[in-house]
Amino acid sequence: MIRLTLPSARPPLFTLVLLTSVVLLSACGSEPVQAPGKPWHHLSNGEYRNPEGSAGSAATFGDMIGFFIRRMGDKPPVVPPEHVIRPEQARSNYQKLAGKDSITWLGHAAFLLQLSGKTVLTDPYLTARAGRLGLGPLRFVEPGLSLASLPPIDIIVVSHNHYDHLDENTIEALPDKQRTHVVVPLGLGEFFSKRGYANVHERDWFESVSLDGVEVEVLPAIHFSRRGAFDKNRTLWGGFAIRANGKAIFHSGDTAYGPIFSEIGERAGPFDVALVAIGAYLPASIMETVHITPEEAVRVVDDVMATSAVGMHWGTVRLTDEDPFEPPQRFFDAASRAQWAPNRAWIMKIGETLPLSDLIARKN
Repeated sequence: MIRLTLPSARPPLFTLVLLTSVVLLSACGSEPVQAPGKPWHHLSNGEYRNPEGSAGSAATFGDMIGFFIRRMGDKPPVVPPEHVIRPEQARSNYQKLAGKDSITWLGHAAFLLQLSGKTVLTDPYLTARAGRLGLGPLRFVEPGLSLASLPPIDIIVVSHNHYDHLDENTIEALPDKQRTHVVVPLGLGEFFSKRGYANVHERDWFESVSLDGVEVEVLPAIHFSRRGAFDKNRTLWGGFAIRANGKAIFHSGDTAYGPIFSEIGERAGPFDVALVAIGAYLPASIMETVHITPEEAVRVVDDVMATSAVGMHWGTVRLTDEDPFEPPQRFFDAASRAQWAPNRAWIMKIGETLPLSDLIARKN
């Protein structure tokens, strides 16, 4: 076993209490109504909301304070050696599959997808801290490929504006901003335009863009957006369908579970591979309306009609109460109870690259 030594991520208790108070108070007030002539998730005050039928949060102020206090005590976990591929091996494995359809897990929700000769980067959080101003958790493993080792990126897709999915330092450090295309949910385009990206495409749920043989469709998710104290839900959140060369990949983004996934399956499915979140689910009082459990991840994969699934959003940065290495076993156990074929549920190592053909299992 190895232990990574990282700087402290413990902000003062007063700061955490203050931030929690602001966050909860900013959520109070009368419920705005649906914007005239707009879909359900568009509100009259310019904010967005979750799909119809989604559950609302029942978390209390005490729940939130306790949660943040526990995060102050977080320490880097002991990382199993088999969890991460060494950087030189990760680079070699990636290069061996250059030009072939493949998937590389960089950690958390960040993947490199090689599809139809194009390279797609998802939710690129590749630097140390998921936050700013000295706040936010620190990753306890390095990215599967460093920023300097990344190949030229053709398309970036970002599911929402939380710091562990939209990392400002990564976005600013990436080269080729005049050439790279960016696909984001509504309201996030300005973030990239201000940082020099010339080809930014904002889309609503179930809207798509075709980019030189790769189609990216923004899909609904049950979550929220916020980067500061007073901007909650001012930008949209979602997942993605990424299609190329006759293959379709689903990326869940961050989401809770709800009936919307059956609709996604009907309207956007089926999929060859689902990249589905399986971590950050405890305590349930806070997380059940914004994240799925490993058991719910299995239901999502079935609902969207994906042939196989890779568990993501775990084993990179400690966000919640569960053991960081618990989600995979729960995912496999849930898949077994659902009578999935043995090669339908996948857990990748950070830095691992697999041919897309290897991930496409067959249902029983």
